[in-house]
Amino acid sequence: MGFLQFNAAAAAILFSLLLPLLLLNLHSAKADTFTNNINATTTATENGNDFVPERKSLGGGKCNIFQGKWVYDASYPLYSHCPFVDPEFDCQKYGRPDDIYLKYRWQPFSCSIPRFNGLYFLEKFRGKKIMFVGDSLSLNQWQSLACMIHSWAPKTKYSVVRTAVLSSITFQEFGLQILLYRTTYLVDLVREPAGTVLRLDSIKGGNAWRGMDMLIFNTWHWWTHTGRSQPFDYIREGRKLYKDMNRLVAFYKGLTTWARWVNFNVDPTKTKVFFQGISPTHYEGRDWNEPSKSCSGQTKPYFGYKYPAGTPMPWVVLQKVFSRLRKPVYLLDITRLSQYRKDAHPSEYGGHSDDCSHWCLPGLPDTWNQLMYAALFS
Repeated sequence: MGFLQFNAAAAAILFSLLLPLLLLNLHSAKADTFTNNINATTTATENGNDFVPERKSLGGGKCNIFQGKWVYDASYPLYSHCPFVDPEFDCQKYGRPDDIYLKYRWQPFSCSIPRFNGLYFLEKFRGKKIMFVGDSLSLNQWQSLACMIHSWAPKTKYSVVRTAVLSSITFQEFGLQILLYRTTYLVDLVREPAGTVLRLDSIKGGNAWRGMDMLIFNTWHWWTHTGRSQPFDYIREGRKLYKDMNRLVAFYKGLTTWARWVNFNVDPTKTKVFFQGISPTHYEGRDWNEPSKSCSGQTKPYFGYKYPAGTPMPWVVLQKVFSRLRKPVYLLDITRLSQYRKDAHPSEYGGHSDDCSHWCLPGLPDTWNQLMYAALFS
């Protein structure tokens, strides 16, 4: 399993086929606006010299590790107590009464993924720097990876530094630093005279991402926040200042800026790059044919093969942006397997009233890291 190159024409055809189908559930005016803006942005991008229309993505080969099912495994979870887990993810500590959700293992249809070996990981990344870049879902995965490693080397000395923007967990004996750079959008939030502005074409924060041996990016969760819950007053692209914008279009533009940063700043001989993929939420029970439900009280995964809600639109946007990458980026395509896990959220057992966005630890992000491990070492 390596960094495979996909045909750009195939990616474009996939996008053109999926887009009309996925837009059926959107209001027609919004759908038209989204499609027109995406097409306009794509045309402008392709007419410039920023990108070569090649796709560097993964999850294919003889076995697609992202296509499979959840199976009960009594040997799970991969760890129990962990010093790195924040209270909002520690569902057992907050009194979740059931524990069956901890016992599910992801099983690809056509192969098996290797079981995570923390000592092997430590040796392979001795003296290296790994950085997660993104929002609180990156925090989820960052803590998960540290816990998985710690469970294999519980007596190894470690140090933890936590700040608002940059945090790190260092396994001192091995010289391995696992860092977390918190950014809600990947692109910049800046103060201007008009107020706080989301700059879709600026990514100065990327200066902190240089020099890493591995980068794992993530963004989408905050693009859906509106009104008082959004951390900006305006959106800027070039000289144009907008009060708001279709969020899928904004996401596409911002992610395109990230792709440009990867193309110009990543040396694939020195740095491996992953993108976490789109992590789903489970606030709306109609997504799995239980209209009156949410993630609260769910104790089992969704076991049907085809998830009723279908493919989320940000996943389609992500595929479109990936078709323009010149550098190899491994897409951890965790969307569908995570859609099945309506039972794996903190819900009321994380210190918040109803959290159907993040994930319990131990829990689903451990599988994300197992799949990343498989991509690295299989």
